[in-house]
Amino acid sequence: MKYVVGIDLGTTNSVVAYAPLDGDAPTIAVLALTQLIAPGTVEARTVLPSFLYLPAAGELPDASRKLPWKAPTDAVIGAFAQRRGSEVPDRVVASAKSWLSYAGSDRTAAILPWGSPDEVDKLSPVDVSARYLGHIRGAWDAEFPDAPLAKQDVLITVPASFDPVARELTVRAAGEAGLSQVTLLEEPQAALYAWIDANGNRWRDALAVGDVILVCDVGGGTSDFSLIAAREADGTLALERIAVGDHILLGGDNMDLALAYHLRERLAQQGTALDAWQLRGLVASCREAKERLLGEAAEPTLPIAILGRGRKVVGGALRASASRDDVERALVDGFFPRCAIGDRPHGQRRTGLQELGLPYASDPAVTRHLAHFLTRQGEATAGAHPTAVLFNGGVMRAPALRERLLDVLNGWFAAGDGVRVLAGGDPEQAVARGAAYFGLARRGRGVRIRGGVGRTFYLGIETAMPAVPGLRPPIKALCVVPHGLEEGSEVELPAREFGLVVGEPTEFRFLSSSSRRDDHVGTLLETWDADEVEELPPLQTALDWHGHEGSTVPVHLQARVNEVGVLELWFVSRDERQRWKLEFNVRHTS
Repeated sequence: MKYVVGIDLGTTNSVVAYAPLDGDAPTIAVLALTQLIAPGTVEARTVLPSFLYLPAAGELPDASRKLPWKAPTDAVIGAFAQRRGSEVPDRVVASAKSWLSYAGSDRTAAILPWGSPDEVDKLSPVDVSARYLGHIRGAWDAEFPDAPLAKQDVLITVPASFDPVARELTVRAAGEAGLSQVTLLEEPQAALYAWIDANGNRWRDALAVGDVILVCDVGGGTSDFSLIAAREADGTLALERIAVGDHILLGGDNMDLALAYHLRERLAQQGTALDAWQLRGLVASCREAKERLLGEAAEPTLPIAILGRGRKVVGGALRASASRDDVERALVDGFFPRCAIGDRPHGQRRTGLQELGLPYASDPAVTRHLAHFLTRQGEATAGAHPTAVLFNGGVMRAPALRERLLDVLNGWFAAGDGVRVLAGGDPEQAVARGAAYFGLARRGRGVRIRGGVGRTFYLGIETAMPAVPGLRPPIKALCVVPHGLEEGSEVELPAREFGLVVGEPTEFRFLSSSSRRDDHVGTLLETWDADEVEELPPLQTALDWHGHEGSTVPVHLQARVNEVGVLELWFVSRDERQRWKLEFNVRHTS
């Protein structure tokens, strides 16, 4: 082992950073990832677009997609996949990370590209994530043949709001890519680690005891919010993560779609109608237009080509243009409107029959989701509110969006000095750099953020009651992992026994809360507010015990959050001769 390696496996882009383990002052660097940028042309870039393209038979000869290492020939990953996908949208996989987090889908089934024709081969969200990590491994091993990635200290970042199944599946994807030993790190923490690294010893000058940092991470597919407090510990300034938000499927993907619909409406007014296939291509083109029009050196207008198709289009591509005004009107006001701290995300009347797909947030207003998070967490953190904000994620690279969000925050918290911005570092590279820094900090070569598990987890216990036709027995919620439990810790409930069904398939129900911080191990909730405790997808398994099929065995429970950040649950028989580990069967059941 020669390096710590941080991998930001992003929804839209992936980045890899690393640092050597030897030397007194290791420097964190970003790895240029070799990828196909055009048929027969490879180039190393610091960003690997998280896109996978499945070419049709004969579309791309094997020689035209050759990489410096042996890679699967049925798909292309990276810059060319992103560009080609805008031209042939039915064959590109995007937002695989969002699908990995979506409990309503079968995350291990071959469902991507979603909605593509039957003749297009399909991959599961886990498979796609494994392909991305496999590409990263190939690029690393080609660059460092004497230090293969599988033997390094690898840290992969995940959203703070990822549920236990999504975390487990991320680890599984890493294993399929040949990375059997990885550690998971929450992305908002990684972003703050990168800020600390960028500021060196000066970071303590920018904070004081009592400060609360809002990490606002709006990426390609999700919005993630976390609060980290600056506190005194042993006479020095220390950091502790005190709150994490829910998983909100709202980000750059939504903005690409909004801009595409805005341009489609303009084309319709000019007498040009786009079919569904062309709209998907326009959405992909709007992704690049959004980034360029909202960038630091933004262009006033940008031409956009849409492939011609259908009887109404005669030869060649359609032409459209997007302006900076278009983007600001559709994205700044649409996704970051001014609102009050007491506002809540708007609900949406649901139709009786819906198309299956990702459960995008009904309300596109990031500011209203943030208001809801801060109000709810303020109640659980004795009224603590942000005094500083750290922006992260590709969306927040846009100055217009940062300025609007800061303006909204200062409208909410005008007292005192207002909310200041923690500047420093590149938001595109921050998460990967922060993960590498954390790898060094674990070895005593950096600052650690305390906090442990960001949510309280409960196991559903079926209530003993007489059978009633048409009524399932209600469940109680038993706290098995309290908020703040450190990774690598184990808890036990020695004084309470439960009946465990063995030898036949059964269902385990889990719940979690990001706001109940005072529940301790063994707390049993008979009722709860749906706004503070949510049920996670059930886990299906059969715990075997030969000769005791269908029996109910008295057991006590042990829970552990391993070093990887994955929840493990053990059932121990009364005589302690039998132990069952809950194995997650994450396949969706109806």
